[in-house]
Amino acid sequence: MLKIKLHWQILIALVIAIIYGLLLPAESKYVTWMGELFLRALKMLIVPLILTSIISGVTNISDAQNLGRLGLKTFAYYISTSLFAIVTGLIFVNLIQPGVGADLGLKKEVPELAASSGNLWEVILRMVPTNIFEALTSADMLAIIFFSILFGYFITRVQKEYKEFLTNFFNAGFEVMMKLAHFVIRFTPLGILGIVVGVIAEQRENLGDVLGSLGKYFITVIIGLVIHATITLPMIIRAVGKVNPLKHFKALTTPLLTAFSTRSSSATLPLTIDAVENNSGVSNKVTSFVLPLGATINMDGTALYECVAAMFIAQAYGIEMSFLSQAIVVFTALLASIGAAGIPMAGLVMISVILTAVGLPLEGVGLILAVDPFLDMCRTSVNVWSDSCGAVTIAKTEGETLNV
Repeated sequence: MLKIKLHWQILIALVIAIIYGLLLPAESKYVTWMGELFLRALKMLIVPLILTSIISGVTNISDAQNLGRLGLKTFAYYISTSLFAIVTGLIFVNLIQPGVGADLGLKKEVPELAASSGNLWEVILRMVPTNIFEALTSADMLAIIFFSILFGYFITRVQKEYKEFLTNFFNAGFEVMMKLAHFVIRFTPLGILGIVVGVIAEQRENLGDVLGSLGKYFITVIIGLVIHATITLPMIIRAVGKVNPLKHFKALTTPLLTAFSTRSSSATLPLTIDAVENNSGVSNKVTSFVLPLGATINMDGTALYECVAAMFIAQAYGIEMSFLSQAIVVFTALLASIGAAGIPMAGLVMISVILTAVGLPLEGVGLILAVDPFLDMCRTSVNVWSDSCGAVTIAKTEGETLNV
């Protein structure tokens, strides 16, 4: 019997899900349980995987100078690509001006705004947990990553016998988590079938908004994402990493399709690590540090979307945005994307931070709510693609030989 590759299985599942969701929305409940079960299984892996992978990665780097160099490269890449994405979005939203003449009658209630109270300083403070066990149970990724890096570093500073024991312990823990991830990955097509059927059935009535009043906004975001994903990032990995972008894209097909379907870069993390290591050939030393960090703080697609959305709302309300106001949008979008969780609709919640920073009405978020699920799929795929590009670029600068 011919064995179909996983990414082809996912593509077939996507096509079936779209047809099913459009034609039989009332019967979606018969398959959506598979998607819910799959997402729960992926989320079950996230916290222990990030904890063990980062601690394992830091202890294997061992030398403080090497850790500092790797960390500096990682942050430099993530900040620069996020800025490129935001500026790309800003250029196109000013050229196309999708908000001019937009139908303000599309406003809807946005209960998620209640969860977004707080400012950027609180997002930064959240990096240092007051209780690491509370951070683990609430899946506060910024706090978990910060603690894991510190814990991993100080493992390398204790006596040799303790260092060896703890290093072996967390290396073993990471290996177990990856074995468990491989088991869950086998069910990806069924999970995606359930997830996408639910999304399509739920959002089919909003398809008119995509083609109508919000069409220009939708197209503006998509153009920005496509330019960033197909031109900016490939140029970076070609120029800096000397990597073949097409080969790397083929290696990442499965996690990219999964990111598109689940709308969660954190949930896709096990598949991203697996593909970057086994297909692209990046060492565990790099992936275990760069990718978990990227799934939490590197949100190129989200940053671009937040910038375009804020400008669209300003245009829809007829509010003139000065150069300074647009600069504040760029800076705030960068920080907000770092603070955004790798979960569905996180960007929608974080956009309220940007609107508050430049004095735009929070109710404007209701303007874009109808098309957000569709854009969430696209921007999450760009987030994961950027993470993987960062891993191969940094690996090449560290002198590694890759498969791409």
